[in-house]
This record gives sequence, structure tokens and C-alpha cells, in this order.
Amino acid sequence: MNALLTPRVDVRRAGERPVSRLSWLDSKHSFSFGTHQPDPTNTHHGLLLVNNEDLVQAGTGFETHPHQDMEIVTWVLQGSLVHQDSSGHSGMIYPGLAQRMSAGTGILHSEKNDSYRSTGEPPTEPVHFIQMWVIPDEAGTTPGYEQLEIDNELLSGGLVTVASGMDRHKNASAIRIQNRNAALYAARLRPGQRVTLPDAPYLHLFVARGSVHLEGTGTLAQGDTARFTATGGHQISATQPAEILLWEMHATATM
Repeated sequence: MNALLTPRVDVRRAGERPVSRLSWLDSKHSFSFGTHQPDPTNTHHGLLLVNNEDLVQAGTGFETHPHQDMEIVTWVLQGSLVHQDSSGHSGMIYPGLAQRMSAGTGILHSEKNDSYRSTGEPPTEPVHFIQMWVIPDEAGTTPGYEQLEIDNELLSGGLVTVASGMDRHKNASAIRIQNRNAALYAARLRPGQRVTLPDAPYLHLFVARGSVHLEGTGTLAQGDTARFTATGGHQISATQPAEILLWEMHATATM
């Protein structure tokens, strides 16, 4: 652990997040994002720059737009999201599927709630997903895409490695990201189930669904986050059926 960092757990409640609302989109931002810059000090935690909770209405979505030098991980909670990009990759993302896009030197992509293109049946419900961005180790790499279903692994109730660039996860993570200091875990917990958080200079815990009890802090409800600095080893127990996303990071972004 970095001796220069002050141990801290910073809880941010769901209702404190800036919100973008359009006719087709409800987006809640854990960090200052895009045109929402209400707090210039809230730009990242560790290597995580974006943690957006999005609800996209049926038949709509994000039209083709560019990204560069960013590792983008998408985690769907409900419904399905169709991805298409300028490198020729396409896929349908649904609950239990890990997906990563490396923007690298530059990529165009779209994300839409229009699964009828693949299934023939028009969607009727919104798609609910979390999108997370971390910076890569190096700029200017070749754009890439990867996805893998890990629904069975999540049945264990423990922390499952969703995406990682760490050496120790070379054979353990579902998908790889281009940052050797970052890893994303997910867990689906039944009431009373517990997980122990790793020790790291930076951790970011997001309660995607349900509620949990965080040791030494109290209850975290859906949409709440806890940002850990220079501390770890805390226990989390589910107080109702819950799904959590946890980033472990051993470096921080320079903003």
C-alpha cells in the first residue's frame, strides 16, 4: 500500500449523481462527465474516469460516435444492447456477458436498444446498463473488441474477475483490458452472502442492484458507491439480493 496515501472510504449516494435526461435516455454519472461538470474535483477515482448508469428506451440508443485511447467496459443489468463499430465488430450485450472495447487510435461505434435486427422481435423494454471507462497503459494502440459470457461463474456468489490487465489475472479474467494496474470484478449475492474486498491503493465499489452492508460504514443501496483509498479487506454482506461491481486499481489517472 502507498504510504503517502491517507486511508479513506468515501461514500457517494445514488441521489447525488448528476443526471442527463432526454426523451430516450436516463443517464446518471458517478463522475463529472461530458457537459456535466458540477464538481471539477470529481473527475475520477484511481484509473476509473466514467461510471455511468444508463437506461435507454426501446428502439433508441447512442448513434455512431467516436472514442480514442480509452478502455470501455459495458455491463448490462436488464435487456440487451447492440454494439457495432468501425473496426467491423458487432455483438449483442446482455446480463452476464462481459464486454470490452479498446478505442486505441480511434474508433466509431453505436450502442442501441434495437435487438430486433438480430432476433426479429422488436424490444419493448428499456435496456439498463453500466458503462465504465479506464485509461489504457499506452496511447495509440490498435482498437479492439472482446466479449464473453460469464453467467455461470456468477452463480458462485463470490467476486468474479470480469476484466483485467493485471499479470495475476492472465488466466482468470473473462476479458483483458490494456491496463496492467486495473481489474473489474462482479458479484451476485443472495441475502446473507459475503465477499471480502481486496487491498489496493484504490477501490471503487458500485451497488448495481439491491443493497449491501459495508463493514464499518453501513448500508449501501442501489446506485450508491464507495471509493476506497489506501485501504481494503472490508467485508460486504447482502441485505437483499444484490449485484455489485468492484474496480481494483494500483495507480491513478493524471488529470
